Amino acid sequence: MADVAAFMDHLGQVLQGIEAEGLLKREREIEGPQGTWVEMAGRRMLNLCANNYLGLADDARLSNAAMSAMQSHGYGMASVRFICGTTDLHRALERSLADFLQADDSILFAACFDANGAVFEPLLGAEDAIISDSLNHASIIDGVRLSKAKRYRFANADLADLETQLKAARADGARFIMVATDGVFSMDGYFAPLAEIRALCDQYGALLMVDDCHATGFVGPQGRGTPARAGVKAEILTGTLGKALGGALGGYIAGPQTVIDLLRQRARPYLFSNALPPAVVAAGLAALDIVEAADDLRKQLADNAAYWRQGLEALGFKLLPGEHPIVPVMLGDAVLAQRMAAALAEEGVHVAGFFFPVVPKGQARIRTQMNARLTREDLDFGLKAFEAAGRKVGVL
Repeated sequence: MADVAAFMDHLGQVLQGIEAEGLLKREREIEGPQGTWVEMAGRRMLNLCANNYLGLADDARLSNAAMSAMQSHGYGMASVRFICGTTDLHRALERSLADFLQADDSILFAACFDANGAVFEPLLGAEDAIISDSLNHASIIDGVRLSKAKRYRFANADLADLETQLKAARADGARFIMVATDGVFSMDGYFAPLAEIRALCDQYGALLMVDDCHATGFVGPQGRGTPARAGVKAEILTGTLGKALGGALGGYIAGPQTVIDLLRQRARPYLFSNALPPAVVAAGLAALDIVEAADDLRKQLADNAAYWRQGLEALGFKLLPGEHPIVPVMLGDAVLAQRMAAALAEEGVHVAGFFFPVVPKGQARIRTQMNARLTREDLDFGLKAFEAAGRKVGVL
C-alpha cells in the first residue's frame, strides 16, 4: 500500500523548494470584471498584464450577446459535439472564423491548449516529421509529444537551422513534414519570420502550422494574424477566443476542409470534451463582428505600445526589442522580478513577474501588455509607477 503521508510530505518539500528559490507563483483576486483598471483587495489598480489587447473582455456588446444566447440556447451543452453538443451557434462561429482567417473551415476546442494538443496526432504518423521552433508554446510541445511523428527542433527563428532540419527530415525519409511555430512568441513579443519560413517550407515540400494566439484580431490587415501580416498562407492556423477575441475561453484550428473533417473524426480533445457553452460562442461571434471593423482599436493599440516602450526606455529600463503590444521589462532574477511586481502593486499597478519555468533561468521579467482602451493618462500613471518602483528595488 502506498504511503500517503510520505507522498504528501514529499510534495510539501517540493513546494518549499519552489518557494525557497523565489519561484512560487501566487494568484491575486480581481473583484469585478477584467478591464483596463481592476479592483483588487478594495483598491483600484491599473492593469498592465492581461491578454485583453482590444479591451473587449468587459465590452457590453459581448456580455449582451452572451446573455441573449443563454436565454435562447441555455447555460451548457452537457455533451460532446458529436453526440448532442452541436448547436447552430457553434457552426456559425466556425464558419465565421474560417471566413475571417480565409480558410476552408474551422473547428472549436475548449482552449487553444487543446487545439494544439489535437492537431498533430491525427494528421501525422510514424512515417512523418514535425520540425518545431525551440521557443514554441508549451501546448505545441505537448501536442508534438502526443504524435508518433519523428521530432526535430530548430533554434528560435533561425532560418539556417530550420533548413538544416528540413534537409535532415528529408534525408531520413519523411513522408510528410510539418513546420510548427508560434506566430508571436508570447514571452518575448517577437514575430516569427513567416515569409522566410514559408519560402523554406515551399522549397522542401513542407506544411506550415502557426499558433496565432497573440495575434488574431489585432495583427495584420483587418487583424487576420501573422500570416496575413507576412503576406503568406499557413496550411494550419490555431488560435484562441481567450485573448483579443473577448478574453473568455475557447480555441480553434482553421485550415483545409479535409484537415478539419479528419480532426472532427480523430482529434481526442474534441471528441472527449464538452462543447463550448452557447454564451461563449455567441460572444465570440459578436467579437468577430467588432474586430473586423476595428482598425481604430488596432491603431490605438499600436500607438499605445510605441508610447509605452519609448517611455520605459527613457526611464532606463532594459527591454527586449520589438513592436508587439507585449513589452517585456527584463530583470534577470526571479526574486527581483517578484519584488518589482510587489513594488508596482504598492504604486497601484497590477503586473506579474515571469520566471522559471515560464522563461529560462536568468531571464526573469515583468511582461507588460498594452490594451487599446488605455489612455495617455493611464500610460503616464503607469510610467510614473514604474519609475518609483524601479528606484525602490534598485533597478534604476
